[in-house]
Amino acid sequence: MFRAGAARAQVQAPSPRPVRLMALGDSLTAGYGLPPGQGFVPQLQAALAARSGAHRPVRVLDAGVSGDTTAGGLARLDWALAETPDCVLVELGGNDGLRGLPPEGSYRNLAAILDRLAARGLPVLLAGMLAPPNLGADYGREFAAVFQRLARERPAVVFYPFFLEGVAGDPALNQPDRIHPNAAGVAEIVRRILPAVAALLALVPPPGAPRTGG
Repeated sequence: MFRAGAARAQVQAPSPRPVRLMALGDSLTAGYGLPPGQGFVPQLQAALAARSGAHRPVRVLDAGVSGDTTAGGLARLDWALAETPDCVLVELGGNDGLRGLPPEGSYRNLAAILDRLAARGLPVLLAGMLAPPNLGADYGREFAAVFQRLARERPAVVFYPFFLEGVAGDPALNQPDRIHPNAAGVAEIVRRILPAVAALLALVPPPGAPRTGG
C-alpha cells in the first residue's frame, strides 16, 4: 500500500520548469525565407531537446524581427523581456553592417542591451557578426572590433565570435540572396553554436536560487 502510494506520487510529480532562453535578434533569428520549423529558433529548440544526459528542459523564445538593427533591438528590449526569460542570446548587428552604420553607434546600442540584461541578472550569450567585404577593410575591422570590445569589457558574457561561422559565403548553405542561410545552413549554425548555448544554460541559477543584478 505504501509503495503504491509512493509510485502514484512519483507519477504525479511536476516536471521541472523549463529554462526560458530568449533569442533576441534579426532575420537570422526569425528564420527569414524558411518554412515553418526550419528557422534558427525551432532548430535550436530541437537540438536542445535531443541532448543526451540529465538536463533541465529548455524553451527557446523567438524574439527575432527581420530587418532589425541594434537600435531596434534596444528600443524593443523591455517589451521582449515581458516574456520573462531566464537567459538571453543576443544576435544583432547584421543589418547595421549591411547598411554601413557607424560601428560606434552599434557598440553603444549593444552595450546598453547587455547592461540592461546584466541589471536584471540574466546570463547572456553575445553572437558576433562581420560586415560585408564590399564595405572595405577598414570598416570591416572597426565593425568586428565592436563585438570583441564588448566581450573584453564584459567577461561574464558568453561570446560566440561569428554567428554565421562556417555558413557565410557558402552557396550550398545559403538562400539565393546569399545573405540568409537555408535550412541546411541553419542546421550548421545550430551545430556550431550549441556548445556556447550549453555554456549559457550552465549559468542559469537552479529554480529558487536568487539572481544577481537589479
